Amino acid sequence: MFHDRARIRVRAGRGGDGGLSFRREKHVPKGGPDGGDGGRGGDVVIVADPDRRDLTGFRTRQLFEAGRGGPGRGRLKHGADGDDVQVRVPVGTQVVDEDGRLVADVTSPSARVVLARGGGGGRGNKRFATPTRRAPRFAETGLPGEEAELELRLKLLADAALVGLPNAGKSSLLARISNARPKVADYPFTTVAPVLGTVEAPDGRQLTVADVPGLIEGASEGLGLGHEFLAHLERARLLVHVIDVSGDVVAAWRTIDRELAEYGAALDERPQAVVLNKIDLVAEMPDFPVDDPRILRVFALSCATGAGVEDFRRALFGLVPQEPRVPVEPGEELADFLVYRPRPPRGPGFRIFRTDRGFKVMGEAPDEEELEAALRAAGARKGDEVEVGDETLEWA
Repeated sequence: MFHDRARIRVRAGRGGDGGLSFRREKHVPKGGPDGGDGGRGGDVVIVADPDRRDLTGFRTRQLFEAGRGGPGRGRLKHGADGDDVQVRVPVGTQVVDEDGRLVADVTSPSARVVLARGGGGGRGNKRFATPTRRAPRFAETGLPGEEAELELRLKLLADAALVGLPNAGKSSLLARISNARPKVADYPFTTVAPVLGTVEAPDGRQLTVADVPGLIEGASEGLGLGHEFLAHLERARLLVHVIDVSGDVVAAWRTIDRELAEYGAALDERPQAVVLNKIDLVAEMPDFPVDDPRILRVFALSCATGAGVEDFRRALFGLVPQEPRVPVEPGEELADFLVYRPRPPRGPGFRIFRTDRGFKVMGEAPDEEELEAALRAAGARKGDEVEVGDETLEWA
């Protein structure tokens, strides 16, 4: 099965706690504070992997959790940073948050985007030493990492995409012109998942061509198989209408063109080529009297006999529009991914410090539920003392 949707949960690592330590050296009976800072929590990073084809692997793994930062230690030793976790996805994957907002779109091999940032490490007690407070008996706890529920949506990257009614011969055409070997049979809906193939020119140039399941009238509204895969046409620069000449060729073209327009995403504005297939089954060459500026060229061929296929394959390289070139100033580089990360929410107005008897809360007074969650995450245990303002409570 081909899977182009998946839901995952990402949880970055919590920062390590700052060290609460004092020098205990020989001949130094009252050494000063020497607690080091905690390490930073690990990030959850999405990576575009050209060796992956779909999102099937996420059916068995939905949680991606990065490592926690190490605690600071005595002698000003800094805690180790937490390990990052990589979420490897096919090139062309989009990341969408719970509100349907686009978070990232990775369209280049090895592109990397941080989905959840690790929490900062807490400061050790050495950081809080002042001329008037020479022996601070507290240190910051690490901050929690970001976490989120996300949806992955794969949109295939193809130079050209074959579209048409069921049993029009799209899979046969793809097998003729590329290295793909899709299932070919003499019944409708043979293709039930998108198939990618690479077309090579004698001079070494390559094009990627996609075959999506056959569309029927009402596909944009959810009828048939193809509606689930219309999103894979969004990145194609050329749409190739494959039409069976044994039927009404103009009606077939109008049906598919109408479904593309109903789907949206400007699919009805893309350049088109029309392939009149199965000419071996008719006595006369078919006519296609459609005058439309989007149609760059019309081909008549037979995938069964091979007639006209090579001409189409060679012409395809000239029909696919060139990728737009973005001017780059000297010294600048183009990003190989897009990030739409919204502004992170404002963090809590308080911090939690570890003391030699428990914990101390400083800053804005939190509500009870927020405080409980923060203390639990900081590692509070039954019997620990918790100082909140002028009150000292016992954690139960």
